[in-house]
Amino acid sequence: MTEEKKLARFFGKEDVLESARHSSLHAVQPAPRLSASVEPIFKRNDIGAREFEYTERDFERVRTLIYKRAGISLTPAKQDMVYSRLARRLRAKKMTYFREYLDALERNIDPAEWEAFVNALTTNLTSFFREAHHFDILADNLRKISEKRPIKIWCNAASTGEEPYSLAITACEALGSMTPPVHIIASDLDTNVLKHGERGIYTADRVDRMEPARLQKFFIHAGGEQAGSVRVRPELQRLISFRQINLLDTRWDLQGPFDAIFCRNVMIYFDKPTQYAILERFAPLLRPEGLLYAGHSENFMHAAKIFRSMGRTVYAKVAPADASGKVGTA
Repeated sequence: MTEEKKLARFFGKEDVLESARHSSLHAVQPAPRLSASVEPIFKRNDIGAREFEYTERDFERVRTLIYKRAGISLTPAKQDMVYSRLARRLRAKKMTYFREYLDALERNIDPAEWEAFVNALTTNLTSFFREAHHFDILADNLRKISEKRPIKIWCNAASTGEEPYSLAITACEALGSMTPPVHIIASDLDTNVLKHGERGIYTADRVDRMEPARLQKFFIHAGGEQAGSVRVRPELQRLISFRQINLLDTRWDLQGPFDAIFCRNVMIYFDKPTQYAILERFAPLLRPEGLLYAGHSENFMHAAKIFRSMGRTVYAKVAPADASGKVGTA
């Protein structure tokens, strides 16, 4: 079925297609370092021969560099993924050896290449209204806010924009307005996906699970070269600010307090000490009644002094008295 036919079907209020998409974000855990004596070259002479010389030592250097730069940890199982992602950078730079590319990175000859390096090694898979129960909980909480004040939400794994736009749609529906008093900061490490999110244009397969009524209300047909795709309505785009934020940076370009922080399917790829350090920084940014939303595979029991589970991978801040284990008397 063509993109145009899919969209005609959606906007004609027919049944939604049943195809499902699942996803996550970013990458995984430093493993023990391999012996320097073990230095096989991953370069084959068969049909699957690799274009560039790639050794165990090269892979270990990549692991060290990406961990220091972005907190992303890579298991040995990621060797092939690293090759395929970074081979594109070697071609772009007209280099022959991985060690040549990595030497240039470490000498900081081209600072912009660091950004391309990080972008190449991050994985950005997402979908609209993924883990839908979180959006139901958020909607309930938004309706309970009685104060007349701006509502702030931080989505720090924005990827290509599906999650922050899902948050914006939830806010509009919960508060009964296309212009709710809501500001969403959508951040990610990867600058390429942030540009995609800012554009707000999606092919039909990205919205094929969305209810037709919701699709009609919050999206319009994209024209020109994007014919066959949909564009989010300008009202949604005005609710969101996209920006690059590295969770390992000492300073984050934002200011709380937030009513909700969505950090889903990111922390699972950091080691426990890194997770704990980030959670310590999240807590002061949340309002006392604010909630932290995590991914379905994530568990913060090791940070029980900072956050307590509310069930369904939703966490609330631990009050100071609870954290210390002492309860004061009136």
